[in-house]
Amino acid sequence: MESGPAIFAGTAFALFGAALLVWTGARVLHRAPVAHGVNRATAAALTAIFGAVFLVAGVWCFSRV
Repeated sequence: MESGPAIFAGTAFALFGAALLVWTGARVLHRAPVAHGVNRATAAALTAIFGAVFLVAGVWCFSRV
């Protein structure tokens, strides 16, 4: 019973992190701005870091099941 919330949170974190990494990669590949009004390299680096953090959080949640 207690593994249900961990599975839900792990899925949400992992999907969001993976989607953020894919979206950032696509924007950088097409040389499109990742965030408006921000230096392109800074925005790409920060979104990649946060995408990786969310992906690791999802994996951590799955390891607690």
